[in-house]
Amino acid sequence: MDTLTRLEATIAGRRDGDPAASYVAQLLARGTPALARKLGEEAIEACVAALSGSREELVGEAADLVFHLLVLLADKDIPLAEVMAELDRREGTSGLAEKAMRSA
Repeated sequence: MDTLTRLEATIAGRRDGDPAASYVAQLLARGTPALARKLGEEAIEACVAALSGSREELVGEAADLVFHLLVLLADKDIPLAEVMAELDRREGTSGLAEKAMRSA
């Protein structure tokens, strides 16, 4: 089992937990708008670390970003496997071609 799959399972296991005892349960109790804002904050922090921080800062912020993305996906009942299947579908397609198909 890989790290992301284990993390997804941990998030699922804590989903209905006590918000006072679980950060995941606390995040999920706040609702989708708060989760989306938190993901945005983490994305901005990763960008700032990429521009002015150290390698270690960016690694840490990237980990925070991935974690909060998985929590948001759990909130929306979207399994990581579905995201991975979409990435698999896009594999071998030029990023420019894929983007053009979306805007058509």
